Amino acid sequence: MGSRSYGIDLEVVRRIAREVKEVSDLGVEIALVVGGGNIARGVQASAMGMDRASADYMGMLATVINAIALQDALEKCDAFTRVVSAIEMREIAEPFIRRRAVRHLEKGRIVIFAAGTGNPYFTTDSAAALRALEIKADVLMKATSVGGIYTADPRKDPNAVKIDELNYLRVLSEELAVMDASAISLCKDNRLPIIVFDMTIPGNIKRVVMGERVGSLVRHDDNARPQL
Repeated sequence: MGSRSYGIDLEVVRRIAREVKEVSDLGVEIALVVGGGNIARGVQASAMGMDRASADYMGMLATVINAIALQDALEKCDAFTRVVSAIEMREIAEPFIRRRAVRHLEKGRIVIFAAGTGNPYFTTDSAAALRALEIKADVLMKATSVGGIYTADPRKDPNAVKIDELNYLRVLSEELAVMDASAISLCKDNRLPIIVFDMTIPGNIKRVVMGERVGSLVRHDDNARPQL
């Protein structure tokens, strides 16, 4: 969305695509999960009186629009991609089949997961955690518009303090705004580390992958920072 109030900023999409392609060229297997909040937010529509399930399905369809935009930008960077949708729409995306998605990654293709989990009442965060576990990802990278996890919203509270490393229980007990509780619990139960970082800073995706201390790390106390 960039600085717009709605829709797709193609310059932002192109910049993200260039950064993802650069990381892919390092030999890193990359799967992306895209949201749809720039077009439709299910929770907001539900709050305005729409049936929650219908609103969530609208949000899922919005993620497919974003996935196609990202795929187009990646392919213009000479990347090989596949859009994989949890809601079947064979003319524009493959249906999600776990083993096929893993095979795409093994062949060096960038996989873009769209349509969330395919079920209402589950957020994009939950979809990202689920897909990361299904493909046996080393780490779940949560790309946001802030520099990591803070004790409060840094855009509202000037006294907010950034937390470099913390465990899942602290995120849940202090209700820190990282991901929804279902996604955090899923990662906790399966010891999947989460790195939260600011995607609006050019080059940050590569910095995280190269092991620089960018953003905040959520992990079990006995986990080291993941080596990619």
